[in-house]
Amino acid sequence: MLKIGVLGFGHLGKIHVKCIQMIDQYDLVGIYDVNPLVAKKAAETYDLPIFDSVEALIAAVDVVDIVTPTITHFELAKKVIAAGKHFFIEKPITHTLEEAQTLCALIQNQPIKAQVGHVERFNPALLAIEDKNIQPMFVEAHRLAMFNPRGTDVSVVLDLMIHDLDIILKLIPHPVRSVQASGVAIVSPSADIANARIEFDNGAIVNITASRISMKNMRKLRVFQSDAYLSLDFLNKKTEVVRIHEAIPAGKDNCMELDTSIGKRYIELDMPEARPNNAIKMELESFAQSILDNRPTKVALEDGLKALQLAYWIMDEIQKHQKRVAN
Repeated sequence: MLKIGVLGFGHLGKIHVKCIQMIDQYDLVGIYDVNPLVAKKAAETYDLPIFDSVEALIAAVDVVDIVTPTITHFELAKKVIAAGKHFFIEKPITHTLEEAQTLCALIQNQPIKAQVGHVERFNPALLAIEDKNIQPMFVEAHRLAMFNPRGTDVSVVLDLMIHDLDIILKLIPHPVRSVQASGVAIVSPSADIANARIEFDNGAIVNITASRISMKNMRKLRVFQSDAYLSLDFLNKKTEVVRIHEAIPAGKDNCMELDTSIGKRYIELDMPEARPNNAIKMELESFAQSILDNRPTKVALEDGLKALQLAYWIMDEIQKHQKRVAN
């Protein structure tokens, strides 16, 4: 069993504590929060020991769960790495690219496991297509949320869009060739709605939109490739796969015939099972197994760095666009 401690007891920290208490591989040793009143309330509510310093918590555990504001991630992770402990760190990995690059360098050749909390990797809608042949050539992503003051200290690109950027970089394992982007700040100092067009070296194109001022919530990803169309609904945890065949596949008698300019084609609708789960619990379980089995983590620090690099590229393009418009 792995002794684990949680740094940070905000909205997400509470969820992590509840999930960790349900995972057999962990022994939750205690928590630390910079606000002593918050820590005291957590101790009373969840019957948990409170550590009086970050260093004390790190010394007492095998694994550190960093669920603090992004701006604190770097310094906390550095302390964990220096102590030789494994750590889970919420997304975005750090506040700046330089910090993320430094963490990746520090952990190299170290017997330390680290995982970034890109929780949508564990969404049933995405897990349902893990065994599918996915070779996207065009992707359209929409992540829309009703306004919530929490998270408005950063651009919507870092707050919401980064979830889809991580997924897209996983689905399209090729270098990004170019980015065009625009965004508008409406209720906060940084962009509250943003759109980007991303082109990859293999020719794949992504059109991605994120908004935190929507009248409704939406988290959808649509993937188009030469032989299929996939629709992933992360909010409702549903997946549809529409495949096009030149001939009726063996054992598939439910195909719809389609006359095209290049002859008959056959459409097969597949709705792979998206098994309900607790995604946060699952990502923390996955991390524990990575440590116990000594295998790579599902979302490595390098994955967090790549998503952050693309996010900052998009934010830079938004700023350039705003300057062009102003002039």
